[in-house]
Order: sequence, then structure tokens, then C-alpha cells
Amino acid sequence: MVQPGVRRGRRTAAALAVAASLAQTAAACTGQPNSGSQGNTGSSDKPVTITFWHGWSQPNELTAINANIAGFEKLHPNIKIKAVKAVSADTITQGMRATGANAPDVVSDFSTTDVGKFCSTGAWIDLNPLLQKDGIDPKTTFSPAMLNYTQYKGDQCSLPLLGDAYGLYYNVDMFKAAGISSPPKTFSELAADAVKLTKGDGSQQLGYMPVWDYYEQNTGYVGGQYGPTYFTSDGKSNLAADPTWPALFSWQKDLINKLGGYAHLEKLRTGYGDEFAANAFDKGKVAMQMDGEWRVSNLQQDNVKFNWATAPFPVPDDKASTYGMGFQTGTVIGINRNSQNQAAAWEFVKYMTTNTDALTTFANAIDNVPSTIAALKSPNLKLPTQFQTFLNVASNPGSVTQPATPDGDAYVTILQNLGLDLQSGKQTDVTAALQKADTDINSSLAQASSH
Repeated sequence: MVQPGVRRGRRTAAALAVAASLAQTAAACTGQPNSGSQGNTGSSDKPVTITFWHGWSQPNELTAINANIAGFEKLHPNIKIKAVKAVSADTITQGMRATGANAPDVVSDFSTTDVGKFCSTGAWIDLNPLLQKDGIDPKTTFSPAMLNYTQYKGDQCSLPLLGDAYGLYYNVDMFKAAGISSPPKTFSELAADAVKLTKGDGSQQLGYMPVWDYYEQNTGYVGGQYGPTYFTSDGKSNLAADPTWPALFSWQKDLINKLGGYAHLEKLRTGYGDEFAANAFDKGKVAMQMDGEWRVSNLQQDNVKFNWATAPFPVPDDKASTYGMGFQTGTVIGINRNSQNQAAAWEFVKYMTTNTDALTTFANAIDNVPSTIAALKSPNLKLPTQFQTFLNVASNPGSVTQPATPDGDAYVTILQNLGLDLQSGKQTDVTAALQKADTDINSSLAQASSH
């Protein structure tokens, strides 16, 4: 997928209100979860066509997804797939209201933060009964973190369909010139290397850009290296009580100061190019950065003139033994509760998410991480050497994601905005800011749950 997960930018109050409104609308229009399978299976006596919405749009992506569809139709000649490409997250939310011929049967979504909304409202059916019927144990089939982001409170309303894993990209030539022999494994090593790799004020060469709105780096992805507990057992926001966030913000602030201060770094950041058109790492302006597996392909396509490598992203010093874990997200796929062909839809979803050959060929074609344990280990994976880091992260049982909630990405946005305010100095009291964030998150959750 070219769109790796959800982009985390500053969201305005109006944007948050729209997101909340969409969640409420979905809740009001979908009713309670439907855990059954109904409709035609596509048996020999009654063929069936199911509609599949997905977000892929690039030529290589469409070739790959259409090849998988053809493979499924060959195995199931009485089930035909009508694929609709480039469907946005907002269109998916709107489409869950439709019925009859206008309703999609199967939907894939790049936004894992939508899972809680679709599970809690019953927009997508619970797949647990279907998995059980076919003898599929999710815990032994799927990568642990990926399985985590596809369910909400035990409702397995989606399954992972390839994924994204995050790690550290580093410029080997810059490391060698600075006398650094290996990538950093801890946050203190990352900070020390960042300073050592910076030339002058960083305008020519910056060791590492620590601000939260730099490309893929944000509070949740970097904070995930601590393995935070976002919510208490009773579902309340746990930010202020979790030591992750004060530690993370303190580490970031210290590194910002060592690299010239926020105003200086922000000036550098805004002068960098677009993430995909003129990435600062690809251009040799930054020596290290957090990024996803797709950057491997980007660097190869750009034919960069320096040596580079990948490694797991560093972990906090007091968690050094967990080095190798990382943050994960990805594409999810589910069945619309309004589908009248849920049995046939399940056959398609099962094929797309558990067939090892389908997953490995898809991963090879679009440079994504396979989502099943078997596919992660498949000898048929034909990916560059630097890609192995991300396969290892996806296989690591300690890797993490962000939990699903019924209000979508509201808590993620609140946390990111808090980080942005702290790094710029708009807020200075970390404890008070975290407490306020907890209050805002709990209010958003309560509002979503009341509909």
C-alpha cells in the first residue's frame, strides 16, 4: 500500500467534530453486531457476485490485487468478485449505511483506527464464528500485533490483509564517516548518535529529526517502543498514569535542545521535501529516521548514491532487552453486516487473509509485510535484504500497535496534538497536559458509546 497507515497531523476542532459525527452516524445506522453467516455461498446451483471495496489505486497495486481476485475465482468458479478501487475511509463509513445492491459485501480499509467503530456498531460482522467453523485459530495464524488491531473487545470484526512495520533507516556512509560502527539500540544511543552525526547546525546534515510532525514519526509510533498501556481495565484513558509519556516527552525535549532548539529544527523540517517526492533521508539531509517497510522500495527506485541499511527502532534504555520489537499497523478487511452474501464473502475474506501463496505474491508485488505467521516465514517471499528487519518486527511477539476504540482515532489525535504543543512550548506542564488529555479522551469515548 502506498498509503502506509493513517497520517498523523494536527487536527482542528472542526475535523475532530466531523470524525465524531461519522462515528455517531455509523452507530445510529448499523445496530448491533451480527455474528452469523447468511446468504448464498456461490454453490454450483446458484452462482453469486460479491462487491469488494478497496483503497489500492496504483498500477502495481491493482495488478496484484486483481491477480489475487483471479486466483480466488479460479478456486471458486461460482463466486465472482466485483472490485471497486480507490475507495476512501470516509466513503467506507458512508457505504455501511447502504442496503441491497448498493451495499458492498467485503471492504478493506487502510485505517486500523476505524476497527473499533466498525466492531462496536456492528457495521462489520464478528468473524469469530466463521473462523471457529473453519478451524482457524487466529492466535496461531496471524502476527500478534496485527491480530490485536483487527478486533475490539473480543469482536473479531476484521482480519489483517498485509501490514506495515516500522524500524530505523540509517545512512551507512554517514555512520562510517562519524566513526559509528552499528545502529543505535537504545534511546540514549540514538540521541548520542544524532548529535555525533550532525554537521554544524544541521542544515547540511542532521543526525535525526526528533519533532513529532516529521514524516512517519509521531508520539504513538515512537511512544510504542515503551509498550504503553493506553487504557485501564475499565476502559478509561491511562495517559497520565503511564510513565511512558513523561519519559518520552522529556527525552524528546532534551534531544531537541541538543540539536539547536525547536525553532531551528522546525525551520529545517519545513524546508524538507515531501515524504514521498523528496524525502530528506533519501536526499542525504538526515542520517537516521523512523519509517515503514515501503521506504525500502522508495530508496531503490530513487537509486540513491549512498549506502543505507535498516534496523529495529531503538527502545528505551530500561527496556533494552526488548530490542527488536516495533510498531505495526496495516490494512484490514471485513464483511458488511448488510451484505446478503456473507457466506460467499467469508470464502473470499478467508482466501485473501489466510492463503499463504496469495499473501506472499501480494507482499512481493506491493512491498508490504505479510500478515500471517506462515507467510512471514515463506521461502516464496522475494524481498530485498533490508526488508528482513520489518519481517522480523512483524514476527516479534513484543511488537505493538494502538488499541481500537469506538471513536476511531480521537485518542491518537489528542495525544499527537499534546506532543505538538509540548515540543513548541505552547504547553509546559506535562502532568497537567496529560490529565487534560485523559479527560478529553474519556469524554470522546463516552459520547461514542452513548449512540
